[in-house]
Amino acid sequence: MYLLCTIAVSLITFLFLKWMKRRRLCMDLKRLDGKTVLITGGNSGVGKETAIALAIRGARVIIACRDGEKAEKAVREIKTISHNINVHHMHLDLANMRSIRDFCKTFLQREKRLNILINNAGMPSVLDWTDDSFSMCFGVNHLGHFLLTNLLLGRLKESAPSRVITLTCSAYKYQKLDFQDLNYNLFPLFTYCRSKLANIYFTQELARMTEGKGVTAYSVHPGYMQSSWTCHYSILFRMVMQVIMFMFFVSCEAGAQTVVHCAVADDVEPHSGGYFTDCRLAALRPFAKDSAVARKLWEASERMVKLV
Repeated sequence: MYLLCTIAVSLITFLFLKWMKRRRLCMDLKRLDGKTVLITGGNSGVGKETAIALAIRGARVIIACRDGEKAEKAVREIKTISHNINVHHMHLDLANMRSIRDFCKTFLQREKRLNILINNAGMPSVLDWTDDSFSMCFGVNHLGHFLLTNLLLGRLKESAPSRVITLTCSAYKYQKLDFQDLNYNLFPLFTYCRSKLANIYFTQELARMTEGKGVTAYSVHPGYMQSSWTCHYSILFRMVMQVIMFMFFVSCEAGAQTVVHCAVADDVEPHSGGYFTDCRLAALRPFAKDSAVARKLWEASERMVKLV
């Protein structure tokens, strides 16, 4: 009897966890031949799975990463899986504004098209600083991608119709921005949440500014994934999180589905500036839809990265 109860409980638990981790698949098989896709942090995790999915559809895929060795390994794997040799790597360090500017200069010289920009790279909640003295989370997750997108915006307009997809997280709802201290870094988890909220505001303001110019923008929460983000923490933390991720988090392939959906599906076009999760438009908390805050953040970000 005890054995039967154990088996029954185990089966129910397994089915419940499987139900919790269910995700929709991107069913749009649109080809991307002749299109150029740029993915930051595309050497691992959801970025790599997105690169594979878009390369399979025939796109020219460029992954922009800091670690050249890991990037080249990822390029070989993406080529092998997708049977697409048009996959490349370019060096980019989003924690360094000079690196971003140099990258964009080189990219614009080499590439005549940019149809899809995926701001995928990100930092978890770590207590660290960028080379330009920004908090690591806010500097990489928001300011780095803000500068990158602005420097490439002209090419995106020239390649219209084009799309900008920025990965965010549902953790945005736990913090609000403090314009007296955007570079806040006292509690890294709070900084992370604020950076993800900034991603949403950035997408909304970008959509407003590019309305009618052939560029659409979307923010995507891919879900909580079984990826390598724990490498920034202690061994004990990693061991505990491996168990939690196995039980509750989704695979990177599943997480990439909404990113791919926003990159290829026609039905997202009327929702520029929208927030997507699980391959569908999702509701935001009221404070995350404030256009005045989005505009204020854009102007503050321009000053911080010295665009004005």
